[in-house]
Amino acid sequence: MSKPIHVIRFGMIKASIWLNQTKSGQRHSVSIVRLFRNGDVWKESTRFGRNDLTLVAKAADQAHSWIFARTQSDTSTDDTE
Repeated sequence: MSKPIHVIRFGMIKASIWLNQTKSGQRHSVSIVRLFRNGDVWKESTRFGRNDLTLVAKAADQAHSWIFARTQSDTSTDDTE
């Protein structure tokens, strides 16, 4: 299985940024999960409680900023060639 190109963590909230190759070029996608422990096994959930939502928003905002900065630097590099 492929790995994310960048991970952002806030406590038990994890945002993973993925790079996908498409016919139109590179595209990014983001998955956000809440980590929890079931006995000795760590699991992930895509359901969030009220107290998780501010961290989900913060992780999404930072994921957006990271992707935006990366695509801006790729664009500026392409312009100089």
